[in-house]
Amino acid sequence: MENKKLDDNLIKDSKRFAVRPEGHGRRKKIIRAICVSIATVLTAAISLLFMMPIILTITNSFMSPTEFAANYGAIFATTKSGGRQFVSELVNLKFIPDMVSFSQYATVLLKSKDYLLKFWNSMILVLPIMIFQLMVAAFAGYGFYRYKGKIRGVIFFAYIILMLMPYQVTLVPNYLVSNWLGLLDSYWAIWLPGIFSPFSVYLITKYMNRIPISCIEAAQIDGAGEFKIFTKIALPMSKGIIMSTGILVFIDYWNMVEQPLILLSDPERYPLSVYLSKINAGEVTLAFAVATIYLIPTLLVFLYGEEYLVEGITYQGGVKA
Repeated sequence: MENKKLDDNLIKDSKRFAVRPEGHGRRKKIIRAICVSIATVLTAAISLLFMMPIILTITNSFMSPTEFAANYGAIFATTKSGGRQFVSELVNLKFIPDMVSFSQYATVLLKSKDYLLKFWNSMILVLPIMIFQLMVAAFAGYGFYRYKGKIRGVIFFAYIILMLMPYQVTLVPNYLVSNWLGLLDSYWAIWLPGIFSPFSVYLITKYMNRIPISCIEAAQIDGAGEFKIFTKIALPMSKGIIMSTGILVFIDYWNMVEQPLILLSDPERYPLSVYLSKINAGEVTLAFAVATIYLIPTLLVFLYGEEYLVEGITYQGGVKA
């Protein structure tokens, strides 16, 4: 009898301990699911909060001038002396216009030549900087990767110091040098400092330092020269960082304002970013439409290169199969 009771107790204990891990695991899964749900809701709420200005800009770009004046006229109203007046009443923020109107887009794209002129000015300024800056950075990054030494360390440290400086610090020296070279009021005054910017050199150099040296040694054993190693190994393995750097460079120079205002005296040469600030200060009824169209190139570039941007950030070295 005692042995039977002992066996029954052992069976009960074994069943109890067999069930506990399963119940404990189920409880952990429930807690994890709740935490993930809460984190998802908070992330969605924060994302929506940050996207509200963009959503407001896009939806209000379809608002008629009359409705715009009725909702936001108090913000942009001026006094007799030309200054801004205090807004004493609540502003009605509308995300959905009462009546959809394309009049602002028609005015900007069809009736006004300024927008298209400034758009092509931006393209003429930004695209050469992006293309040639990446070329210079790719060659410089490979040079920093392949050749080590004290001189290399000093030069790369100088690149880092220049990169840490805000552009406003180097704007006066750039102006003086451009004036000395006779480049003021020309696109070269903006192209040259942009092409030789240290930002891309730093990013591509740090990325190329992750390339396994065994790949280079294997290519050298096969008789490949430096240029072939650069074009056949270094560049293909650095495609992600080159594309992601191009995205960052394009967005940075697409939004430039100080450089054209200081280095270009002819308003006809100003890019779209300067024109946008002029629209915001003067023709405020067109501001939302111009801002929406202004977002499209950067948005397309980001969507096209999103995969490369993620690859350039998450790459940890090694050779892909």
